[in-house]
Amino acid sequence: MYITITPQKLGANYAQSSTDFVGYLEKENQGLEQQEMEHFFNQYDDEIAAEEVVKEIDSNTAKLKKIEPKFYSITVSPSKYELNRLQNNSKDLKTYTRELMKDYVSSFNREIKGRPVHIDDIKYYAKIEHQRSFKGTDLKVKENQPYATKILALKNEIRKISQGREHGTTKLLQQQIKKLEQKAPHQLNGKRIVQGMNKPGNQSHIHIIVSRKDASNTFSLSPGSKHKASQVEMHGKTVKRGFDRDMFFERAEKTFDKTFGYNRNFAETYKARKEFVKNPNLYFAALMKLPANEKALAFKIMTKTGLPVVPSIPVSQAQVALRVFKRLRRGVEVVLKSSSIGI
Repeated sequence: MYITITPQKLGANYAQSSTDFVGYLEKENQGLEQQEMEHFFNQYDDEIAAEEVVKEIDSNTAKLKKIEPKFYSITVSPSKYELNRLQNNSKDLKTYTRELMKDYVSSFNREIKGRPVHIDDIKYYAKIEHQRSFKGTDLKVKENQPYATKILALKNEIRKISQGREHGTTKLLQQQIKKLEQKAPHQLNGKRIVQGMNKPGNQSHIHIIVSRKDASNTFSLSPGSKHKASQVEMHGKTVKRGFDRDMFFERAEKTFDKTFGYNRNFAETYKARKEFVKNPNLYFAALMKLPANEKALAFKIMTKTGLPVVPSIPVSQAQVALRVFKRLRRGVEVVLKSSSIGI
């Protein structure tokens, strides 16, 4: 399970309207019949129009400055193992979203009129998507990039020859392009993987847009608070503040497991990924204590979900394996950020 929480920005400034973001989330509905579309929903309603989402989010920004985020985007990406547990992706992920947002509000160390934050205190809209495309930052795209650069240079030569700006034959250049396309290390259906190409397999995930202000447009509820969970004296009163991110991520996993009867492996937990970066010795010690079948699955999951680990590490050579883990620690920090809040 990978969860990110980000304040929506346009360049260096925060977006003043949710229009562009909501429009982006409508991209998969283009060309589909009404019954095939995935609609926005919230805690109680289904099939909410995009125009209503924009109106409700944009009008719920009282007293917020231009330098403050008006809304946050939460992206929830279950692993292929978690998705395999679902019976109906759209229906089950919608059920999970509504339980997840209860975990979200309970992670605020805040009170509204003397009581904890409740699900009805927030204004959010969610949407299920079933496709993902390769980004320029994806490892497969980056490793194919040297080939892409050479191919682009050859295509430029061909264009110059075709325009009469250079002399030569294009046939040889086209043959070189064909060879480079075939040599690229990462292919999909016989084609070189490039940025923008749809990823294969089950890619279902959840996008959630949640207002910075509470539903009454009175109180500010920021998951990006620098204060984890604390109390402070303000004007002679004790005020609770902060958002416990670790609590939210851990509860999100437990809620999924409880809702769908999922048996989570050690390597899939947010706590384990965090331990890998902060204390690889303890992480490795815990991994080696797992029963043989769970240990084997853990190594398999780590290779499939982004944790850079050598699959053939000999279990009997613990010290050798630990040194490998330490060398890879820096790379895993990127993976940990996938389950974090980007502020």
